[in-house]
Amino acid sequence: MTTRALTLIPVLGDQLSLHLSALEGADPAASVVLMMEVMEETTYVAHHKAKIAFILSAMRHHAQALRAAGWTVDYVALDDPESSGSFTGEVARAVERHDPARIVVTESGEWRVQAMLESWAMRFALPVDIRADTRFIADHALFDSWAAGKKQLRMEYFYRAMRRRTGLLMDGDQPTGGQWNYDADNRKPAKADLFIPRPPRFAPDAITRDVLALVETRFPDHIGRLDRFAFATTREDALKAQAAFLDTALPRFGDYQDAMLTDEPFLWHSLLSPYLNIGLLDPLDLCREVEARYRAGAVPLNSAEGFIRQIIGWREYVRGIYWREGPDYVTRNHLDAHRPLPAFYWTGETDMHCMAQAIDQTIDHAYAHHIQRLMITGNFALLIGADPAAVHRWYLEVYADAYEWVELPNTLGMSQFADGGVIASKPYCAGGAYIDRMSDYCGSCRYTVKARTGPDACPFNALYWHFLDRNADRLRGNPRLAMPYRTWEKMAEGDKQALRDSATAFLDSLASAP
Repeated sequence: MTTRALTLIPVLGDQLSLHLSALEGADPAASVVLMMEVMEETTYVAHHKAKIAFILSAMRHHAQALRAAGWTVDYVALDDPESSGSFTGEVARAVERHDPARIVVTESGEWRVQAMLESWAMRFALPVDIRADTRFIADHALFDSWAAGKKQLRMEYFYRAMRRRTGLLMDGDQPTGGQWNYDADNRKPAKADLFIPRPPRFAPDAITRDVLALVETRFPDHIGRLDRFAFATTREDALKAQAAFLDTALPRFGDYQDAMLTDEPFLWHSLLSPYLNIGLLDPLDLCREVEARYRAGAVPLNSAEGFIRQIIGWREYVRGIYWREGPDYVTRNHLDAHRPLPAFYWTGETDMHCMAQAIDQTIDHAYAHHIQRLMITGNFALLIGADPAAVHRWYLEVYADAYEWVELPNTLGMSQFADGGVIASKPYCAGGAYIDRMSDYCGSCRYTVKARTGPDACPFNALYWHFLDRNADRLRGNPRLAMPYRTWEKMAEGDKQALRDSATAFLDSLASAP
């Protein structure tokens, strides 16, 4: 039995950094790092098979890295017959094994797990030091200080504060290039060609192959496939993925970050969010590398700024919103939407080519880029009036980078407007014209994008007007929707009714589908 001076350091599955705050100042000779694969975390939603495999394999590789750095690691595998299946249960077993004097842990990213951590002091009659997660630029106090007294918490102004705080793309006290945001330069449609970069694929090693077999056996009914698994599962490989993005994709990321092409799931996107969110990459280091490429003349400003905005702006902002709004945020439903998600969200079996593309690649890769999430699957869910809690659950299940702190505000707030405007200044809704402008999807679709009504019309068109019509009492006063409402009001009543009828017929077909 170890002495009472020992420190138990639980490391959660999305905390895979050797510089984790819980490890800082600890003596490896007097500490035990506890890592836990628990069934409760793999099944509280039915996570994508590849997401589970990515996390478990990265955890096992990280345990090796910790041991190589001199730490003692007590590792509980998912198929351990003695496992309790929960974090608290495994900490209890570890307390019995090691008789620690105290527990030190980095705060969780989710309310649900944070409540577990906060229960441990009383549960185990031990001092529990819950430390801030220093992998983020803005801690909770900093975000709350920024938000205090503001009527609207717009990301753009938070982003500017983060630019000043980090010094990224700043020339003195002014933004590099004379303006803060180059989003207007980042909306070009793309064309398929031989120069689209291909992200590196990482062949599964023995550890990953064991995990893939475990996941296929334990979670056969979860969405997704594993035969295309190609995630990096070590920091070394994640850094290779980072370098590949910086070298081959970042220069054109700015121009084409909103573009969509048939059978091109990755385009010029980084595919680095899973590694950032799990701890294999450091977000501030990555942004400094992006800035260095710009300063060296290798990357245009709109690409560097657009990417950095996603990290120190949007990513930090949604985390701040998540913790500020509290655990009841998930229950909000400003538009009183209650329709279930159609079954094709889990199969991709739909005649809408854009939806099939986004969902099929989600099934294949546990990935879709932000415009596919916001303006294809999210837009469709918004227009049909899907229950925002069900939409949130689906996004949390299917994407490898999805943890509740980052996914919930993006889905419930930005995509579904269920928070009534805490995040977005208007609902992000659009008809088929937007999809046609930003993609080549419509040319391969059985529906006609320019038709507004009838069985062959793009469903997004009638659904768009039906959405505005049925939510007029809640949305008509929104100044950013003044133009579409004026257009609606000028329509002949017969045209309005035809749109209502076309949308209703499509919604009825969803309700009757198996």
